[in-house]
Amino acid sequence: MSIKAKLALLISFIVTIILSLNISIFYYTTKNELQVSAEKQMVTIAKQIGTSLDAAEKSKKFMEDTLGEKLRSVAIAAQSELDPRIDHVRNEELAALSLKLGVDDITLWKRTHNDIIALKSSDPNELNQSSKTWDYWYTAFNQLFDLQEVTIPQGQKLLNYWSGPFQFATSDPNSIKKWGNYYDGKTDYMINPYIDAQEFLDFENQIGTNALINYLMQDNPDILEITGFNPEFFGEPVFLKLKKGQLVHNLDVRAIEFGQYTYKDMGKDVKYVKETAQFGTLFTTTGYLNGKSVIRSFVPLKEGSKFVIGVSFDRSAIDQILKHQLFIHSTISISLILLAWIASYFIAGVLIKPLRHILENINEMSEGRFGRQLVIQSHDELGLLSSRVNTMADNLQTYMGKLQASAEELRITKEYLESFVNHTSDAIHVTDLQGNITQVNKAFENMYGLNEAEVLHEKNHHIPKELRKEYTDILERILSGESVADYETTRSMKNGKSIDVSITVSPIRNQREEIVAVAEISRNITARKQTEEIIRRSEKLSVVGQLAAGVAHEIRNPLTTLKGFMQLLKEKASLPDYHLDIMLSELDRINFIVSEFLVLAKPQVTRYQPVNIPGIIKDMIMLLDLQASMSNVNFELQAPEVIPAVVCEANQMKQVFVNVLKNSIEAMPDGGTVTINLQYNEKKCVVIIQIQDQGVGISEEDLPRIGEPFFSNKQSGNGLGLMVSQRIIANHKGTMEIFSTLGQGTCVRVQLSALAV
Repeated sequence: MSIKAKLALLISFIVTIILSLNISIFYYTTKNELQVSAEKQMVTIAKQIGTSLDAAEKSKKFMEDTLGEKLRSVAIAAQSELDPRIDHVRNEELAALSLKLGVDDITLWKRTHNDIIALKSSDPNELNQSSKTWDYWYTAFNQLFDLQEVTIPQGQKLLNYWSGPFQFATSDPNSIKKWGNYYDGKTDYMINPYIDAQEFLDFENQIGTNALINYLMQDNPDILEITGFNPEFFGEPVFLKLKKGQLVHNLDVRAIEFGQYTYKDMGKDVKYVKETAQFGTLFTTTGYLNGKSVIRSFVPLKEGSKFVIGVSFDRSAIDQILKHQLFIHSTISISLILLAWIASYFIAGVLIKPLRHILENINEMSEGRFGRQLVIQSHDELGLLSSRVNTMADNLQTYMGKLQASAEELRITKEYLESFVNHTSDAIHVTDLQGNITQVNKAFENMYGLNEAEVLHEKNHHIPKELRKEYTDILERILSGESVADYETTRSMKNGKSIDVSITVSPIRNQREEIVAVAEISRNITARKQTEEIIRRSEKLSVVGQLAAGVAHEIRNPLTTLKGFMQLLKEKASLPDYHLDIMLSELDRINFIVSEFLVLAKPQVTRYQPVNIPGIIKDMIMLLDLQASMSNVNFELQAPEVIPAVVCEANQMKQVFVNVLKNSIEAMPDGGTVTINLQYNEKKCVVIIQIQDQGVGISEEDLPRIGEPFFSNKQSGNGLGLMVSQRIIANHKGTMEIFSTLGQGTCVRVQLSALAV
């Protein structure tokens, strides 16, 4: 469409708006007058309903009080015929008593340490019900059991008695009951008789508010419906009230208190009802509901009432009056609009002639020709526009040159980066947030034997199944903003062979600093790992040689003694008994050293099973008690009541604790106390055994050598006992730490994994 036609249409549109405003003002003025009249009628209806509500509330209160008195009398009569202990009362007995006293059922409630529960009832559906989620009912029950005055505003309150309002039965939400609750401290239960209240509510509906609504709607045929809203609960799930995170099923928690609610627009009605109740002002709205045009008014009742009255009128009566006048005004307006369009079309042709020249110049610029300049013939807005178009042509020519230079620079940078990625020796691949590979380099293909077509848009198949969980944990760290560098693990090649790699994983972010992908750089370190393994084996051989030399030295000393005695025996043909004792002692020493050495060298057959660590400690204390008493040493065991079991080999654990406890005893030649402290770290699921003595301690220079074979501060020691103990703890995946200060004692701290409690 040409600008000439658009300008004509614009002028016609402005005329249309002016005429439409004229029609609208007439329409809304007449409509408002009719609507004000309807609102006055709604207020009158609301006042009549308010008066009816007051009368209905008084009638309902009288009926509830009468029923409450009856239920209190029934509760007192029931107490006189029932055993004061609930354990001696039978449900059958309650059923017979209910029939005798003229109530539907009787339930007995008993308070526990954190609830009040129905333990006996003539109605099986009531048994074992909890009242903890019953809102103010639970509060009233607790006050009765405490022999306090019930402070709940709802219901009827007498001495040792409280009767709540009509409510739905929790066991049967379709049944409405009236309950009475009586407790005077003479029994260990609260007596709760109740009867069906439906017939009383039906009686109220026949003479109360609903009856008045039916009468008003018959007398006013334009009224579609009258609704009584409860602002506190309207918009919430029906019969449900959320309080302190618990759901309560109460009859007084109702969104619609009376009347019908079929013309509804829940999204807006909730707002209208809340605002009407909050500000106490009339609120009127119109809409198209249930196939009808409806005027709805929300009217607050008098001060102190909790209800908002909604009245819906059929708008068609008002619309019929307006349609005739609207037709006349519309006919006149259409004629004026046609005249305005014809006149504006000729005026627009004169105004847009300079625009044609500007359009021709812009078409040339769109084709890349910026040299043509417009001739400025006037100094109005069109002349200024021509000047700006000339300036724009000059600027575009300059910017186009700069843009071409920038594009060339970006192309060179892209080629450089692609060359770097494809020629580096480290494998690089990029995955999206779903774990699918989106890009790999040549080194990745060479390292894993996978070509690009095999891995694109696929998961990381080069990660072994047993390491998938490890990689998932790494990704979680990356997505939280961290970076993982030089992480050593293993990966699988296409042929199934495993290789050792060092990986660096980093997030890739967009301009908004959001993580959009994950980049991983892998470096093959298999050769380095093999070299490290060779070095470790060499170190092991060195240790074995050192150990063998030490064993040879230790065994040579007692063998020298034995050789001397054997030569003496050869010369004298007999030896005294004490010489034989020395020889036996030296043989035992050789046997002990060899046994300890075998423990280090030979794999031991172990049976791991759950073991009670405190029990083992106590057995070892009993075993060493005599030796400790001779050295004037006392044992002090500190342990919590509950220590989880530890999966271990019991005999090896005994060997560890015997070695440590004997060292503690021997470190206190003048006596003292050995404190054994057991702890359980629930967070780490470990048992900690800490053995502290008051002995001579270990010097700072000797402490690093503790655990070396044949290093000992004791004259008769060889250092193998502590070395064996450390190996046993290491085989059990535990830790053994030694802390000592010269002259202040030594602390040995053992930590073992425990079974979860």
